[in-house]
Amino acid sequence: MTVRAQYSPEEWNLVRKAPGMVGLAVVAASPSGPLGILKEMFAVGKLVGETMLQDRSNTLISSVVADLATREGREQAQPTEISGMSPEQAKRHALDTCRRVAALLDQKATREEAEGFKRWLLLLGRCAAEAAKEGGFLGIGGTRVSEQEIAALNEAAAALGVPAQGRDEGQGPSPISRP
Repeated sequence: MTVRAQYSPEEWNLVRKAPGMVGLAVVAASPSGPLGILKEMFAVGKLVGETMLQDRSNTLISSVVADLATREGREQAQPTEISGMSPEQAKRHALDTCRRVAALLDQKATREEAEGFKRWLLLLGRCAAEAAKEGGFLGIGGTRVSEQEIAALNEAAAALGVPAQGRDEGQGPSPISRP
């Protein structure tokens, strides 16, 4: 059982930022305009909120979700360091954060909790990718998940050290396949 006390404040802030960073990697890979970006980031926040109401067997996920439910937690999780970055720079930063989080979890969390947390992060990225159509005009045409978003999801899976294939224990569709 992983608890927040096992992490330094800096380490915990890194873990707390991870859900937003996965969403950011996807959003930055294929920016879909202001409304699309809002939809994609809202989808991440919505799933985080829904997670709080669902299964709480993974204490690491539960701890992060509970922390993000507080004003202070949300403020601490803001990716202020990306201010002024290009979308490509923001994506690289987000993927680097995912790598650092994965390494930290491999050191400090139980194997089951680390793997569950990483799969949950990838699911958050998938929700962001599916939240807004890419391309098209006024909602007509376009694709649900762009090639750039699929590539970003595959990069996130690699950064997190989780497989990007098939359905995995109810965690949603594969990041590498089209919905």
